[in-house]
Amino acid sequence: MAHARAVVAPPRTARGLGLALLGLAPIGFLVVFFAWPVLAIIGRGFAEGGLDVVLGDARTWQLAGFTVASAAASTVVAVAAGLPVAFLLARVELPGVGLARTLVLVPFVLPTVVVGLAFRALWPDGGVLPIVLANAFFNVAVVARTVAGLWARLDPRTTDAARALGASPWRAFRSVTLPALAPAVASAAAVVFLFCATSFGVVLILGGAKYRTLETEIYLRTVDLLDLSGAAALSVIQFAAVVAALVLGGLARRRKDGARIGSGGPRRPRGGEWWGVGAAGVVLALLLTPIVALLAESVSTEDGWSLAGYRALTSTGEKGALQVSGWDAAVNSLKVAIDATLLAMAVGVLASVVLVALRRSPSKPARGLGETMDAVLMLPLGVSAVTVGFGYLVTLDALPGDLRTSPYLVPLAQALVITPLIVRMVLPVLRSVDVRLRQAASTLGASPLRVWREIDLPLALRPLVAAAGFGFVVALGEFGATSFLARPTAPTLPVAIASLMGRPGELNNQMAYAACALLMLVTVLAVALIDRLGRGRVGEF
Repeated sequence: MAHARAVVAPPRTARGLGLALLGLAPIGFLVVFFAWPVLAIIGRGFAEGGLDVVLGDARTWQLAGFTVASAAASTVVAVAAGLPVAFLLARVELPGVGLARTLVLVPFVLPTVVVGLAFRALWPDGGVLPIVLANAFFNVAVVARTVAGLWARLDPRTTDAARALGASPWRAFRSVTLPALAPAVASAAAVVFLFCATSFGVVLILGGAKYRTLETEIYLRTVDLLDLSGAAALSVIQFAAVVAALVLGGLARRRKDGARIGSGGPRRPRGGEWWGVGAAGVVLALLLTPIVALLAESVSTEDGWSLAGYRALTSTGEKGALQVSGWDAAVNSLKVAIDATLLAMAVGVLASVVLVALRRSPSKPARGLGETMDAVLMLPLGVSAVTVGFGYLVTLDALPGDLRTSPYLVPLAQALVITPLIVRMVLPVLRSVDVRLRQAASTLGASPLRVWREIDLPLALRPLVAAAGFGFVVALGEFGATSFLARPTAPTLPVAIASLMGRPGELNNQMAYAACALLMLVTVLAVALIDRLGRGRVGEF
């Protein structure tokens, strides 16, 4: 029997070699299109005295202070709004909960320029408050669905015991449930802070020239002032803050495994639990408000209701605001997003396969390598897209063919942005595949490739399609890196929207809002499909 197993089982050295070869693709992609550009920016920040000058400038610390303070405020708002929605998704069985699950995800994948213009429709003059609320609006889904994932698995008997001893619903939540949820809340808060601190489009649209963060200042210094060393120095400061947030988020995510798990499922609310349902309803209604305001603004003119903005998308705007028509920009967005999604799926799925294999390995060094690789793959999620785009401009000319002038540059940048999200969606699915099925197939003589094709792929197919859809809508609305890299003759729709908003004329304004409405419609349809295919799962953070 031992001899038979030795014949049919692939040698360990061959499996290890195959795993190493699979891992080379995602690691090579990260090294060339992430590590190299970012390290080049860091090096430039230390060169020519750029970092010393920036660190000695009082305005740098004002920018850093505003960045941290506004991100912290947005995080507090997002956590406060996300907790009642998490309760609704995790513990409540009522008609419409499935719709709420889809609705809360929509803001997270809306393009930043769409959200910026939606809040500008509510606050035409911009300011700190709309910046804070817009960033929170984006990230309620991160809190709600991350916390709901743990809340749904908590043992409800501890809370029931507290209630039986006379605790009010609020006290039982505060003293029993909230401490159990604290790791998930901390993990979600770290991710939300990360996203808010690197927010670009929202601050650019709502902050104007008065309110700037490190992210928008990097863009200003690069594009308008051509102060590359100063922009690089600011990128170094931002990168240090991002790494710190990622470390804190990773520590909090590990602590989630220690929560006490039970078998309680959703049920109809009782007593004071209706207050939580009501609070979730208020949050969902508030999430709809900017969306409705944007739709109204897209058909509103000084002379009343009109579809002029939608009709004008066939043109280049008032006084040639664009070099191509709005529809051409939309078609280009679709092409770029498809290319970026295909590349990100290839890299992300390969990376997920390697991570699962490393975590299942009996070797402790292999498992440690898997944890390190997982953390490295998440770095692009937190590093500023503006920094990455800036890095491409100063490095990729060294590659054959000078990729800076290539039409594939924008898809590469977008793929880098969405690859971590795809890994976070695909990885839990592949981990959940019963290892005994794979072992049985291997024992019967199936090669590792055939095991993947016959066992893993059929079980993960629907979530893989959902991950591709999720990546597509995120790529479709990506603005930070794309604003650096897209050519005026081939803009994406978010870049075209920003150009229209920067030009005078009511028609340009109407075109921008109409384009935002179309982007939002595509996003909502895609999210509904993602939620159906992914069965309510957005992945892990």
